[in-house]
Amino acid sequence: MGKVAVLGAGSWGTALALVLADNKHDVHLWTHRETLANEINRTHKNEKYLNDVELPSSIKASNDLASVVSGAKHVILVVPTKAMREVCGQLKQVLNDKTILTHASKGIEPGTFKRVSEVIREEIPSHLYEDVVVLSGPSHAEEVSLRQPTTVTVSSKELEVAEKVQDLFINRQFRVYTSPDLVGVELGGALKNIIALGAGISDGLGYGDNAKAALITRGLAEIARLGTSMGANPLTFSGLTGIGDLIVTCTSSHSRNWRAGNKLGQGYPLDDVLEQMGMVVEGVRTTKAAYQLAQGQNVEMPITSGIYRILFESAEPRDVVDQLMTRIRRHEMEDLTNILDEKMNE
Repeated sequence: MGKVAVLGAGSWGTALALVLADNKHDVHLWTHRETLANEINRTHKNEKYLNDVELPSSIKASNDLASVVSGAKHVILVVPTKAMREVCGQLKQVLNDKTILTHASKGIEPGTFKRVSEVIREEIPSHLYEDVVVLSGPSHAEEVSLRQPTTVTVSSKELEVAEKVQDLFINRQFRVYTSPDLVGVELGGALKNIIALGAGISDGLGYGDNAKAALITRGLAEIARLGTSMGANPLTFSGLTGIGDLIVTCTSSHSRNWRAGNKLGQGYPLDDVLEQMGMVVEGVRTTKAAYQLAQGQNVEMPITSGIYRILFESAEPRDVVDQLMTRIRRHEMEDLTNILDEKMNE
């Protein structure tokens, strides 16, 4: 098996490194912190991010980016979206061999409204890679690291390259599908984090499953509206990277975004919540980007707008959720019908 470089030793990067090691690949894991690299190599654990999970001794960690990517046939980028440009800027300085770049980060860049694959393509010259692939889907790192059954999707502009990444990761517990809809796969993974914040807020307020189910369902309609306005296939949002990822992120205590929203619903200030979390909450940054993007695209996204007001305008969570639950009545099928009609008329 060839060498694979995984950039980012958080919970998800470490879990993916474990999958690759199980598949007998030569896995090199990069972290910018030397102390963490030493801990992983010495104890074969990453206690901060994956407590009590034993890592295969074949995973080699390092804070030397050049040595990690040297000779790697695949480079897997699993860093927070806010760090993606910086890491790609470093990566292009040390890439010598043409490789396949795969990212497993979920977000939209505020200001530019770029998807992660677009950021990567802007930062790294095309002669240094074969293609950019996205890996996304309902996949908590904690469960993947315990080798519990998980199914994800990979997508790229070139299907043949996505299939190479499919072969790289797939095993008995970690199943991988391919999709031709790169835009939809990326946007589904990014936008569901906003709705997960809302689901957590609803739970933190003490509202029940009925309210949360309504937020999730209407949230999916919002994701589809914005996604199709950006060129995604609406059917993608009924799959793993749409409703699948939405369900798992909105209903599980493993979800950082749900946990952060839950704290907000209980009345904790945003800065305190983020400090308590100790890990990146992608939904906060994505909310700002999606709110601005929706305004520019003239797309109605009431849940996203409400979460934006809570995060950045100090709106009271209870007031926002109550307003969302009592909005003007409309036909339930109106959103889906309009989306499909627009797609059919293209």
